[in-house]
Amino acid sequence: MRPARSEISVLLPLLREAQTAGLVGPGSVEAHLDHVRGFAEVIGDPGLGRMLDLGSGAGLPGLGLALLWPASRWVLLDGRRRSAEFLSEAVGRLGVDGRVNVVEGRAEVVAHDPAYRATMDLVVARSVASPSAVAECAAGFLLIGGRLVVSDPPAANEGRWPKVALDRLGMRPSNLTESSRGFHFSVVDQLSLCPEPYPRRTGVPARRPLF
Repeated sequence: MRPARSEISVLLPLLREAQTAGLVGPGSVEAHLDHVRGFAEVIGDPGLGRMLDLGSGAGLPGLGLALLWPASRWVLLDGRRRSAEFLSEAVGRLGVDGRVNVVEGRAEVVAHDPAYRATMDLVVARSVASPSAVAECAAGFLLIGGRLVVSDPPAANEGRWPKVALDRLGMRPSNLTESSRGFHFSVVDQLSLCPEPYPRRTGVPARRPLF
């Protein structure tokens, strides 16, 4: 049975387990659900496309969005085995394994896999890496017309996503907005397919940022 929109709270026990395991930081786990709802408000109607959570960790925000949107299909990507194992168990317990796939691997590698290259309508990410590294890794997954939605720090501004640099990835910044829940998000559009060299090999996007 698919969870209804109001059932996102079913994530709370899982998030508490993840917090105990060191996969979620200290503080209120309820705040993480507000963050997921903030993503949902900024994204709006996601349609019926394919979506990817970049560096999913304990499933934030991807697993929460999968619950909010019962018709959506997701890839939860994380390079850490502990996170991937936790996510696989969570997906099974929530009964969404038919439409949510967990992938353990580095984005720089998986983004060149034909099974995932240019297949996503939406990529979401928390601000756990530099904007340049996030954009470079996300671009390889996105279809033309797809979107990258990133949760940014409160002091973020459009300068974090420079148009000239993003052009190299086939991307363009769309807008910077604040949801009604007080979180800040950047939206970047994929205007053309990401050039084949990107993302560069593992670790390079972080060590040698494009911007």
